[in-house]
Amino acid sequence: MSPPDRKVQLAIRYTGPLITNAGIVETEIDGRKLFLLPTHRITLQKDPRGSRDHFILSSTSLLEWNLEAYIPQPATARVFLHEGNIAPGDAAGALEIVMRTANYDETELTTNRPRAYSSVSADGSHTWSVAREEPELQNAKSKAFFGQSSNGTHIYVYNDGPAQREPGGRMALRYKTKAPSGAWSEQKTFYDAGIKNSYPTLIEVAPGDFRAVWDSGTPTRPRTHIHFGKLRIEP
Repeated sequence: MSPPDRKVQLAIRYTGPLITNAGIVETEIDGRKLFLLPTHRITLQKDPRGSRDHFILSSTSLLEWNLEAYIPQPATARVFLHEGNIAPGDAAGALEIVMRTANYDETELTTNRPRAYSSVSADGSHTWSVAREEPELQNAKSKAFFGQSSNGTHIYVYNDGPAQREPGGRMALRYKTKAPSGAWSEQKTFYDAGIKNSYPTLIEVAPGDFRAVWDSGTPTRPRTHIHFGKLRIEP
């Protein structure tokens, strides 16, 4: 006799469009395990009453998802925060998210200094600090990777050039590292072959030893194929 057919349905208790571009992160709130998924929406693109917000969905089962929190906008000028990655922060129990950015109202423009923005949660993702610029982390409207090695070192992998549609946009992939509570390192090269590269994603397979996948192309055309690579960082 064949086993009974068991269907699993994903339930999302958040109503509205969303885009996700990062992995699920495990945390704990008030002694209970919680899974977090960073997401954003860009309804303002087609709806004058829409918005461009970054927020976090949470789940205790990976099947049912709820809206956990929004990332607060800077008080001075709004920023299009999107495609963030969550990793453990410097303080014990803290979480940090580092996000891709663009001009909020004119998304074809970068922020005025093309930089990533970050936010920190000290309560397992229930609340987050106001997003702020990361002065040492370049971001010209391109998805980057932010994570933490099991040895505590943070890593940021990114495109260092101009925005995608400008000459030289989204070519080389660079990276920076940061020791716990330290400063970001000087820029280092991960992959530079004179062709288009974008959307890096990494996973750690051993302490400091990462495997990477990203979109790659030709010198003038993006996203014609996928590249895989290895990156090892020292503590």
